[in-house]
Amino acid sequence: MTDTLAPTVVPTERKVVTAIPGPRSIALQERRRAVVSDGVSSALPVYIERAHGAIVVDVDGNAFLDLGAGIGVTTIGHTDDSVVAAAREQLGDVIHTLFTITPYEEYVRVAELLAAHTPGTHAKKSVLVNSGAEAVENGVKIARKYTGRAGVAVLDHAYHGRTNLTMAMNFKAMPYSLGFGPFAGDVYRAPNSYPLHDGLSGEAAAARTISYLEKTVGAADLACLVVEPIQGEGGFIVPAAGFLPALQAWCTANGIVFIADEIQSGMARTGAYYASEHFGLVPDLVLTAKGIAGGLPLAAVTGRAEIMDASQPGGLGGTFGGNPVACAAAIAVFERIESDGLLAEAARIEGVLKPALLALQQKYPVIADVRGIGAMIAIELSDPVTHAPDSAAVTAIAAEAAQHGLLVLTAGTYGNVLRFLPSLAISDAQLADAVDVLDACFAGLAA
Repeated sequence: MTDTLAPTVVPTERKVVTAIPGPRSIALQERRRAVVSDGVSSALPVYIERAHGAIVVDVDGNAFLDLGAGIGVTTIGHTDDSVVAAAREQLGDVIHTLFTITPYEEYVRVAELLAAHTPGTHAKKSVLVNSGAEAVENGVKIARKYTGRAGVAVLDHAYHGRTNLTMAMNFKAMPYSLGFGPFAGDVYRAPNSYPLHDGLSGEAAAARTISYLEKTVGAADLACLVVEPIQGEGGFIVPAAGFLPALQAWCTANGIVFIADEIQSGMARTGAYYASEHFGLVPDLVLTAKGIAGGLPLAAVTGRAEIMDASQPGGLGGTFGGNPVACAAAIAVFERIESDGLLAEAARIEGVLKPALLALQQKYPVIADVRGIGAMIAIELSDPVTHAPDSAAVTAIAAEAAQHGLLVLTAGTYGNVLRFLPSLAISDAQLADAVDVLDACFAGLAA
């Protein structure tokens, strides 16, 4: 008898064997059009059948080198063996009971690990939920309950989700919120630090942000300031040194809850458990999702115990939040990061990828900036003469790379950023291969 749980074989190199998309993907795309909402779009209409490490294989047998990792979800690699084993074992024990009815140890253990690994040594507590947007929603409502205030401050170029509140918090309307209003109120947007474009020091950029919020809202009306230490959908914007600490100091002085949205930048992505650590931040609340459970849906709000306990009993929770199988996978992720020294792997990736991209910048003037930390790196493209955002070049590069078996993600308010979120399982040889493909794509664009 064939063991249906036996691992499928996945190659370790990219390999294109059909046109992209292939015939089976094209057939699936036709089936999709009949039953899946057009509002659910896909960057590339190839249908994935299996994956492991940094490689995904489509239904036609094409093997793609994945520099997106499910937008930062499979940070330790697709179908990581330890995650699969932990989830499989938990599936045989308990799949679901609902923690708010009959609790279980796995939820408690995840909360213990979050308390240990989020920044700061203060007493911390957590609530586990399903998704990043749900973590943002809960972080905001906890801050409002704790402070008794309503205002929510966010930054230019931010992205926080697709729920009603998080749509109001996003900077870019298309495609995330256009036509979906009315939106939640009491959300206020302030300037961010964007070194490539504003040329400001961190201190000067923070003074601008603080002045704007004090004039347009008033600190006394703000419950929280929600920031991505490194912005994700906004284009991997790394703020100038000193910007975030100045904002946190202002929040603390004014009784405003400082919330770090680490949904994309957390869980070892930048060579630290949380990107906040690179900036010397100790947030009041930290939001975790994406990479926490190796591909299973899980998210969390972790914060100062006195803030997290402001909610009345029953005010936090949800049917699937902290599902036992997802929790078991998350425990395995934390253990893998520790046992295999994966924080160092993120630094290794930066050490290989960033210099290679800087070398491409010297060859191709369309590359205006190379930025990021760890395995969270981006390049911004703009017209070398006018400096206008070049979204067409980004679209062309991503499309051409896919034809050669390389998956890259786009980002940025103006669609002119290529972002690289490889899994920590990617090898130096795979990274070098990816850069070779990008080099050829840029050469073709220049020609």
